[in-house]
Amino acid sequence: MSHIVITGASGFVGRALVRRLRADPQHQLTLIDQAFDAATDGPNTRQLLGSFGDPAVLDQALRTPADIVFHLASVPGSLAERQHALGYQVNLQATLTLAHRLAAQGEQQGHVARLVFASSIAVYGPLGTLPVREGQPAQPAISYGAHKLMAEIELADLSRRGAVDAVSLRLPGIVARPATETGHGSAFMSLIMHRLAAGQPYVCPVSSGATAWWMSLPCCVDNLLHAAAISTADAPPSRCWQLPVLHLSMHQILAALEQRYGAQCGQLLSHQVDPQIEALFGRFPALHTPAALAAGFRHDGDADALIRHAMAPAQ
Repeated sequence: MSHIVITGASGFVGRALVRRLRADPQHQLTLIDQAFDAATDGPNTRQLLGSFGDPAVLDQALRTPADIVFHLASVPGSLAERQHALGYQVNLQATLTLAHRLAAQGEQQGHVARLVFASSIAVYGPLGTLPVREGQPAQPAISYGAHKLMAEIELADLSRRGAVDAVSLRLPGIVARPATETGHGSAFMSLIMHRLAAGQPYVCPVSSGATAWWMSLPCCVDNLLHAAAISTADAPPSRCWQLPVLHLSMHQILAALEQRYGAQCGQLLSHQVDPQIEALFGRFPALHTPAALAAGFRHDGDADALIRHAMAPAQ
């Protein structure tokens, strides 16, 4: 039986991952988060309430050595920018505490865990208009991206030493997040889907021509599970993969929503551009990821499939 630890297990991505993993009775799940409800409870599942960086919580979590750790917990970008001390403590310090506890497990017990780290495209900073390739230099423009990049580097070094077996995934905007969720500057990527699907008007903070990198929640979970199983024998020294994405404009997203939910979607949508949000989240160029595709990572396919996957009921 595999012992799998998930931080941020009650979050948007965490819940979906728990649902998928719980389908296999050979998994023993240890879930860590600040709050839980019945959605993450079930057989072969242990819930630990608290911070993943708390030594007491980690003592409980790793009493049985972990085989796989999905580190999903973080303070989202906009909130981390407003509350820098909180973002620094959670996104960097607690992440390093977790990584070094797993490294101690590997060095002292010889039980090396696969650590799948949910990094972010925020590591890149401003991208310009030229297509982005997998060797794109990282120049984060917000603290969230800087902390993710620092964690990637430390995980790569621990992997070089053989103390952990890390895979860092640079995640794009994952949709469709709950309509009530706050703290994400990219919230418009999910809100446009929720509001128009429900027949409600929506004022979008980016223009019709704004472009972003998109991935549905089911596709994200597929890639996380693939990262847990992939061989790292030929992994890049960075231990990092930029996931494949769909590069779509808001106009293309609207067209897919109209196809699925009706032409009235176009009448419900208006734009009131926030220059800062458009600059940070609405000017993404094309992205080319041949190495990630060759390694078996995937995107949703097309805009219609993205909407279908993103708005599918939770299983």
